Amino acid sequence: MSSKTNCESCMNYIYDEEYDCYECNVSLDEDEMGRFLGDSYYNCPHFQYNDEYKIVRKQI
Repeated sequence: MSSKTNCESCMNYIYDEEYDCYECNVSLDEDEMGRFLGDSYYNCPHFQYNDEYKIVRKQI
């Protein structure tokens, strides 16, 4: 069983100052967009956990 993704914790979920909202930075194809819009628990194949301390751990 794969875990469901959360856009708010993804590093591709960025704030767009022009539109004053958050959006996904990944360009989804038509099939992926259909699954995303039709399923409230979409398991995104482009999800990357936003771990801002990842680089620091490598330096230690």
